[in-house]
Amino acid sequence: MSQVEKKAGLLRRTSSSKKPLKEKVVLMYDEIFAKEDPAKNNPRFWDELFLMKVNLEYLESKLESVDGEEVQRIQDNINSLFHHCVQALGEEHQIKVVNALQVTEAQEDHIDSHRQVTVLNSGRVYSCHGFFLFLSQDLMERLDSLLCGDGSESLKSLCLKLLLCLVTVTDNISQNTILEYVMINSIFEAILQILSEVSSRGQHGYDAVVLLALLVNYRKYESVNPYIVKLSIVDDEPTLDGMGMVVHQALTEYNRQYKDKEEENQGGFFSTLTSMVGSMFIADADEKLSVQTNEAILLALYEAVHLNRNFITVLAQVRNMTFSLCACVLTFTPKTPEGKTDPPFTHICVGATFLQHLHPPQMSLVNLHRMPMRHRKKAADKNIPSRPLVCAVLDLMVEFIVTHMMKEFPMDLYLRCVQIIHKLLCYQKKCRIRLHYTWRELWSALINLLKFLLSNETTLLAKHNIFYLALLVVNLFNMFITYGDTFLPTSNSYDELYYEIVRMHQVLDNLYCMVLRVSTNTGQWKEAASKVTHALVNVRAIINHFNPKIESYAAVNHISQLSEEQVLEVVRSNYDTLTLKLQDGLDQFERYSEQPKEAAFFKELVRSISLNVRKNVSLNTLSQDVLLKEFSTIS
Repeated sequence: MSQVEKKAGLLRRTSSSKKPLKEKVVLMYDEIFAKEDPAKNNPRFWDELFLMKVNLEYLESKLESVDGEEVQRIQDNINSLFHHCVQALGEEHQIKVVNALQVTEAQEDHIDSHRQVTVLNSGRVYSCHGFFLFLSQDLMERLDSLLCGDGSESLKSLCLKLLLCLVTVTDNISQNTILEYVMINSIFEAILQILSEVSSRGQHGYDAVVLLALLVNYRKYESVNPYIVKLSIVDDEPTLDGMGMVVHQALTEYNRQYKDKEEENQGGFFSTLTSMVGSMFIADADEKLSVQTNEAILLALYEAVHLNRNFITVLAQVRNMTFSLCACVLTFTPKTPEGKTDPPFTHICVGATFLQHLHPPQMSLVNLHRMPMRHRKKAADKNIPSRPLVCAVLDLMVEFIVTHMMKEFPMDLYLRCVQIIHKLLCYQKKCRIRLHYTWRELWSALINLLKFLLSNETTLLAKHNIFYLALLVVNLFNMFITYGDTFLPTSNSYDELYYEIVRMHQVLDNLYCMVLRVSTNTGQWKEAASKVTHALVNVRAIINHFNPKIESYAAVNHISQLSEEQVLEVVRSNYDTLTLKLQDGLDQFERYSEQPKEAAFFKELVRSISLNVRKNVSLNTLSQDVLLKEFSTIS
């Protein structure tokens, strides 16, 4: 080999062995994670650090790689980094503030791993988390100042996202000790300011509402939460309207995406195949759609309605807001530890304050999504008449009843739906509100529900007490029979009720035979079935009174099958001889109370929201070029 070739080979080996040069900010991160104080030989170290573009990927990888002993070794440097981040948030130089926010987020995102204590040989338990807590008061004050100030909208967005990161550091937010400082140094007023201003609401409203919903649920069952107290007394109309608009817009967008997805799935075999294959790769988008909108926004809506009586007026002004919820909302069922399921919307509907705002005669247009089913044609697009909002609630309950009779029977949701209907009837009876509604659709849905319970008795009884649900359904009919004269719109409505009971008598007869059989045998369901037997007394009296008269009328007039009008005529002519028993307590119901009955559900719901917020929120969304352009525009 010639000398030239040898030199060339050596040169190639030397070149290939060189490592790529690290950018300066990466070298500075390395200094922080070394044992020596990075500012020892460079007094301007921290000033220079926050002027440089953050490399979140590298910083987060360094934080993730640190174990307990290493944290102890570099504890002072990590504490100093957080300390200087908080200081930088008060700088006039906006780039420093942005970089400090991103670095702070990276640290807070890994607090949970740093907080994992390590028992040292001396027996002392070590954690660097305490220093973060020590500085959290200053951090909250700086964030509050940035949110309320005249800074850029991008900066405010980063502040909100950092706060969301802080709140969701732990899966269970009630175990997040950082939130003690958020409670003491309230950012509540800053959130309200965002919601009250049109421009800031449009850009930050969603994050602000989600943040508020999470903060309200911090230790709500264990101690006094100042955010609950403050939210309950808000009476500023622009703020409440702003919150309502954020919820409305989020739900409207959800419905739009849901409708687009449904139309796409109805595009034939090729479209269905494409959608199926595509969903394998974009599941995150679908998850974001269902999780972030349904969980967080519905929880925010629930808390606003549940805690603040003044917020009810928003529902009167933005009438489509609550009911831009479509039937698919009721299919969202987060599970509690006990396996129970329930959407937040059903909790909204059971409050007494909410009920009185559903019935005013002011009309509202509400389009309800109806699931496509084999046994019914797809409803044609048509102009829906204006009706009180309570009609939309009843439509939603009926829609759920007829579309969820499935093998995996959602018993909790059926119970909730029937209870909502019952409370609506009790309110109408109490206030003598004669609602013009197609009650026959409700009666038919309820009887078909009983038919489903009968057809699947063995399977359902292995998991559920179907007799309790049957009792609630039968007592709805008893409400109509006993008190219908106080809330049914016309006497013809009473006739139609009796007609429907007689028309579907076979289902009701079969129900009586089933509960009689179970109640006369020893077994687990004896007492529950017995209650249904007693509840059926008036329904059976109606069937046994009118059926013979209908058959007699048909025989006398030589008619093989009577028309509906002929049956109604028989009913009208024989009321006088019908004897019914007065049943007590039909218009009584258990008042809604979140604690303790619903606490498990909401704890699990908040945990789910926390997990998904932490998964999706990111401060690494804006380049420095964009921020510099925005800052120069402001200045």
